[in-house]
Formats: sequence, structure tokens, C-alpha cells
Amino acid sequence: MGKPKAPAAPDPIKTAAAQSASNRETAITQTGLNAINQYGPTGSVTYKQNGTWADGTPRFEQTTALSPEQQQLYNTGVSTSQNLADVAKTQSGRINDLLGQPFSLDNAAVEGRINELASARLDPQLAKRREQAEASLASRGIKLGSEAYDTAIKQVMEGENDARNQLLLTGRNQAVQEALLQRTQPLNEILALAGGSQVQTPQFGATPQSGVAGTDVAGLINSDYQNKLNTYNQRQSATMGGLFNLGSAALGMFSFSDARLKKNIKPTGEKVGGVRVVEYDRKDTGRHEVGVLAQEVEKKHPKLVEMDPSGYRKVNYPGLMRLGTSAMRRAA
Repeated sequence: MGKPKAPAAPDPIKTAAAQSASNRETAITQTGLNAINQYGPTGSVTYKQNGTWADGTPRFEQTTALSPEQQQLYNTGVSTSQNLADVAKTQSGRINDLLGQPFSLDNAAVEGRINELASARLDPQLAKRREQAEASLASRGIKLGSEAYDTAIKQVMEGENDARNQLLLTGRNQAVQEALLQRTQPLNEILALAGGSQVQTPQFGATPQSGVAGTDVAGLINSDYQNKLNTYNQRQSATMGGLFNLGSAALGMFSFSDARLKKNIKPTGEKVGGVRVVEYDRKDTGRHEVGVLAQEVEKKHPKLVEMDPSGYRKVNYPGLMRLGTSAMRRAA
């Protein structure tokens, strides 16, 4: 086994592209879920794909259709509005003539109208009132030409005069209102026709919304990277920690580390003092440890290895560790 390498950091450009692709797929899924056809007694709203956008994203269209009965009512309304619009168009040609005539309230016209009102309504009432007054005087024996008769008739005439003055006050206002009505009535009719033929803005029902949570691709990539990096760091710490603990726990300067005393030997990918670090099981105790092989240390640092009378090699772990520490300081 080779020395393990730290995991490579995620490429930000590739991560962003992956996130964008995930967001796009989520949006497409949401659109498909939300484009629900709706049918009711008055009509329907339906959806269908209508090609794609420039980037290949599906494009949809919404169609609103009325029921046959509602469509007939709609067509009738449109036809009626069109008729009103045609009439308004024809009548609007009169506006120029109507507005082209100056509007005035000359005294002659007003007085003429007042006289018309007096002749039609006031004069008959005054004549009847005078007849009643004369009949009353005759019934009381007051003769024509007497002082009492003249006084009574004078009062009647004063009442008539007051009535005519009141007519002048109220009649002038009525005459003005009638003149204004004659002026504005045609314009109001034309404007009403034009207003009745206005175009109505189409109304569409809201599309039901169903949400789909987006996938945090960038977060997953970074989380995976952090997990791998943590695993790598833990392994590094465990490997070097085990080696340092072995060196510090060794009795004396030299400790047995002969390859013949070990089994299940596997390289960790680390080195100390230029000698590879391995993990193994001890043949005598069965314990799993991390260390070096004396035969490999002897080739590179013979002074750090000695032969025990038992015939097995020992390694000066503290000296080897100092070489590793010095090498790390120089590399830094």
C-alpha cells in the first residue's frame, strides 16, 4: 500500500455547475407538478408543453376555454359591445359639430323661454284667481268702480305681479338648466356608448402551486469532502500518535522491533526518518501496534539498530523519532 493522499478540494466551478443543474431539474419538476388541468361547469384551464427555451428547459402554455353556454354568452356580449362601438363611432362624428357651436345664454332666449312658461302655466292660474276675486266681490255686493272694488282688485294685481317676479327668478334658472341639458345630452349619450364598448382585460385563474425542495448539491459535495478530510486527518493522527506513543513508552533506548517478531505487516503510507511506518500484530502478545521494522532501519540508520543476545534486532525509537522531527522541521 502507498502513502494515502489527502482528498482533493472540490472544484468550485464544477460544484456551481452541479448545483445549477440540480436547481434547473427541480424547477422543471415543480412546473410539471403545478401545471394541473382544471375543469369546471363554466370552462377549463389546461396546460401543455410548447417547445423549449434556448437552454433546453421545457416551455409551457396555459389555455382557458369556456363551456358552450358560457362561450355563447361571451360571443353575444362581444357582438353587443361591437354594435355599441359602431354606434359610438358614427355618433362621435357629431361631436365636432356640437362643440363647434358656441354656447351662450342670451337674455332674449331666456326671456322667451320664461314667457313660454308663463303662457303655459302661470297665466291660466292668474286669470282663474282674478275671476274668483271678482265673483267674491260681486257676491258681497261690492260694485265695479267703487273704492272697495278698486282696492280689492289692486291687491289681486299686486299678487299677480309678485307671481311674475317669482317666475323670473325661478324661470331663469330652469331656462339655463334646459339649455345646458340640450348642450350636454348628445355628448353624454355618445360617451356612454363609447364606454359600453370598452375592451375587457382577460382574467385567468391562478395556477396551483406545489413545492419541491431543491437539493443542496454544493453542500453535499463539501460535506463529503470534509468527511474524507476528517478521516484522513484521524488516520494520520492515529498512525503518528501510535508511533510516538511506542517511542515514548519504550524501556531504555532500544526496543525489540525485529520483523521476525511481527505478523500481518501492512504499510501505513507514512515514514519517519526516511523509514516506512507499518502496522502489525505482535506474535508473542497478539497486540496490534504501529512501528518500524528493524531490518529496514538498519539499512538506512545502522547506528539506531543493535543485536540483542537473543538474536533479535532492537531499534532506538527515540533517536529515530528525533530524525523524523528534524526532517519535518526542515521541510517546513
